[in-house]
Amino acid sequence: MKKAHWVFRIFTNPVSRIVFGMVFVALPIQGVQELSGVLRESNGWTDSEGLKLATNILAIFCGFLSYILYARLFERRWPSEISLKGFVPEFGKGLGFGALLFSTTMLILWVGGFWTLEGTNSIWATATALGISLAGFFEELLVRGVLYRILEESLGTWIALVLSAAFFGFVHMANPNATLGAGIALALEAGLLLAAAYSLTGRLWFATGLHVAWNYTQGGIFGLPISGNEMTGVLRGTVSGPNWISGGEFGVEASWIAVAVCLIATAVILRLVVQRGLVKAPFWKLNVGVDGNPPALVDQL
Repeated sequence: MKKAHWVFRIFTNPVSRIVFGMVFVALPIQGVQELSGVLRESNGWTDSEGLKLATNILAIFCGFLSYILYARLFERRWPSEISLKGFVPEFGKGLGFGALLFSTTMLILWVGGFWTLEGTNSIWATATALGISLAGFFEELLVRGVLYRILEESLGTWIALVLSAAFFGFVHMANPNATLGAGIALALEAGLLLAAAYSLTGRLWFATGLHVAWNYTQGGIFGLPISGNEMTGVLRGTVSGPNWISGGEFGVEASWIAVAVCLIATAVILRLVVQRGLVKAPFWKLNVGVDGNPPALVDQL
């Protein structure tokens, strides 16, 4: 019985759930991507944007299926955070809000003389940007669906916001042309914003729509790098100015104009979260022992 107790604790404590969840969801996504790469290379289809896009869509399907299996096997529940209830309005609002936020950032840069429009391209040239933008589905499953959700359940909303945002910024420092400043900018603008968007609805759709639209508007519309990856968009233009304004080679995501715009949006969303009583308290304020004291941290970890 004692052995069974320790096995139960290993599979149910927050740290284990985060590790198991990320591995369980990431492996099939990565597997689909790797298999597709091998097949495309062996058949000479490496430049086929259509196949790359189809691969991303298949990987999204596998990722969500794996997430459901993880929730059923490890958490013994049906994952309401990816319930189709509310998908259309929440995802749609996220798309609109994400496009509005990035367009507002570019409007400020244009008015300030830091962005110049030079020409246009065909909409078909944006296939690469669309494919990369769909990666927002993967990142939301892993960072908000697994990491933030479990951290929020255990440590409460405010601590989970900070920790998940720091993680989000850190992992993006592996991207091309990334700098410490870019990692901090992403943590503040996207890490906080997307976690707040999840807390507002309790589902991934609003945050995912916001994430996808921000990326596609950035790369597919304005033709700017998405997290350091060069893109071709409908518009061709040049961003100038010091790195703290232009974002440098990493892209406008590293601009403190973008950070300011997203922090304002985050504040608005968090205000709604507080007003609707959606802020979750940490476990030591919820689980009070029979002696009136909170349980030891080891009971949670």
